[in-house]
Amino acid sequence: MRIHIASCRTIFCHRMVVAAIIVCGVFGLLVALFFARSVRAIPLGEGAASPDEAKRIEEVTGAIAEGAMAFIAREYRTLALFMLIFGFLIWMAVDNGLYTMLSFITGAACSMLAGFIGMRIATIGNGRTAAAARVSLDRAFSIAFRSGAVMGFGLTGIAIVGLVLVYLGLDALLPNIERHLLMEILSGFALGGSSVALFGRVGGGIYTKAADVGADLVGKVEAGIPEDDPRNPAVIADNVGDNVGDIAGMGADLFGSVTESTCAALVIGASAFHMVPEHMKDGALLYPILINALGILGSFVALFFARPKSEDKIEGALKTVLIVATIVMAIVLYPVTMSLLPTTFTLEGSTRLYTNAGVYWSVFVGLVSGMLVGIVTEYYTAHRYRTVRSVAEASQTGAATNIIYGLALGYNSAVVPMLLLALTVVVGISLAGMYGIAVGALGMLSTIAVGLTIDAYGPVSDNAGGIAEMSHMGSDIRARTDALDAAGNTTAAIGKGFAIGSAALTSLALTSAFLTRAKISPETLGLTTPPVLAGLLIGAALPFAFSAMTMRAVGKAAFDMIAEVRRQFREIPGLLEGKARADYRRCVDISTQASLRQMIAPGLLVILTPLVVGYLFGVHTLAGVLIGALVCGVMMATSMANSGAAWDNAKKYIEKGNYGGKGSDAHKAAVVGDTVGDPFKDTSGPSLNILIKLMAIISLVFVPFFVKYGGVLVK
Repeated sequence: MRIHIASCRTIFCHRMVVAAIIVCGVFGLLVALFFARSVRAIPLGEGAASPDEAKRIEEVTGAIAEGAMAFIAREYRTLALFMLIFGFLIWMAVDNGLYTMLSFITGAACSMLAGFIGMRIATIGNGRTAAAARVSLDRAFSIAFRSGAVMGFGLTGIAIVGLVLVYLGLDALLPNIERHLLMEILSGFALGGSSVALFGRVGGGIYTKAADVGADLVGKVEAGIPEDDPRNPAVIADNVGDNVGDIAGMGADLFGSVTESTCAALVIGASAFHMVPEHMKDGALLYPILINALGILGSFVALFFARPKSEDKIEGALKTVLIVATIVMAIVLYPVTMSLLPTTFTLEGSTRLYTNAGVYWSVFVGLVSGMLVGIVTEYYTAHRYRTVRSVAEASQTGAATNIIYGLALGYNSAVVPMLLLALTVVVGISLAGMYGIAVGALGMLSTIAVGLTIDAYGPVSDNAGGIAEMSHMGSDIRARTDALDAAGNTTAAIGKGFAIGSAALTSLALTSAFLTRAKISPETLGLTTPPVLAGLLIGAALPFAFSAMTMRAVGKAAFDMIAEVRRQFREIPGLLEGKARADYRRCVDISTQASLRQMIAPGLLVILTPLVVGYLFGVHTLAGVLIGALVCGVMMATSMANSGAAWDNAKKYIEKGNYGGKGSDAHKAAVVGDTVGDPFKDTSGPSLNILIKLMAIISLVFVPFFVKYGGVLVK
């Protein structure tokens, strides 16, 4: 009778947790659908001063949408071929390879779907935001924010529903498999999402910055025409790039972070909770997915606080949303954690007892650290603070001093986030071991729906400014869109800081799961032993090699773009006088071809490194590679992203009329600094997130192969 009652309690708890996860995930999708319909329902020309202005807005918006959709279609065709080849490799090399391959392909498909949805709504909302700016700043903000919410809630909902459905499908197909093996198979889902993120981030970053550099250097510096001027042949490609890099690329990046950190916690939890009472076992195992599911509800509550009262309060309103979501999650997760997890538990290979209270505080510290990383990033990237204004001031003596100050700012900005990450790691591992690190990453990512909302808001606002300029809506309307865009630059920087911080914890969680499955104790890893030390040095070198490849790729693509813009200015009669139309399509083609071609080499570097090292040198050297890449990569990513954002906002501060305003020598110097910062903040810096995460998830998925066959050169 007791066995029967325990069995019923187990089934009840399992079903309740699964139902709660699915309900929250579906709710997120419904929120995204609601906002998508509300944006689409707004007539594209609503608010336009005349039918001619409405027609111009429609033409420009259509050109941006056409270019964005054409790029993503070509990129996804390339990715589909890669997924099939890599999926076949997983099938051949990994235990339970068929199921892992299916999980991998499903994760990749979900990531592609999330990126497509976000890109589609962004290209719908940008023109409507521009037209609404003529009505009021509040109306334009509302449309841009709702467009971002589609990405934030849609992506999170797809990740959660996809993950839990794959889990249920595997559980039904493999009812007798051990839990830790099931979770290893489920890790293929995260690997698929992160693989898409690699090419989405790198390819999108190369695309957008090739166009941006070409448009700025030739148009603004050489020709002296305004930003987003329709006479500039690269201007459509520049606006397309905002969508492919900062919407689809960022979305795939954070989709990977959510699924990877969740799978890392699931793998460690499968070993941690094998001895807990049966009626709690499955609920405790699914706790990591539930954290992200509840995050949708907390993020939804926070949306009601996004109400800027004036132009200079936009950044504050967006930051308030993130703070409210953090507070709500801190409150909600306490009773859930205390009721769902066992009072005490142990980790595999250890006799130390950990508590559910320790797990909660690990999540809490990760949650608060994520918010603080965003606040610190804002301080170093918003032009209302002295940090960015000092970069603008340095522009008065030329581009060299602008760049020197920007680099110094970026280096300095990495210190506090690293201390916060260190605190999160120390608290997590002290209170809950490796599981504490994994749930700390989940705490940081639990507000991802609202975090991605305010991030995706930025590119929509940026596009709105470009559309306003190209549609000749007037300087007063451009001033409103610039106010939205300036806040968007800061929120984008906050989003990148958030993404980098969560990537660091996610990578560490995945590395912890890798060590757990490879049966390597952190205490006995021996960082000074030759195999591990060699791995550390190799890993530390990878971010430099990767960044060099992506920066050079932007340079090559920008070279072609600059040559094309100069050619059109030279050969198309009347173009600079505004009497002829630029060949926008040619510039879009240059960015598309360059990004698809140049993203292959960096991608192969990331994918092949763990496979080659694990096979040739074994799991200990590979552990060193993962740790070295993590430590070096996260600092590089933070400094590069913040330097780039600071250069951008220093330029915008000058454009507001400071230090001579637009067209001054200080402005020209700031444009050069911003151009240097473009690949820093939108290509190389954010792409390092993928490097440290993807290598770790590949190592985790292939760990049985490495344990069995790895180390052929050191045996």
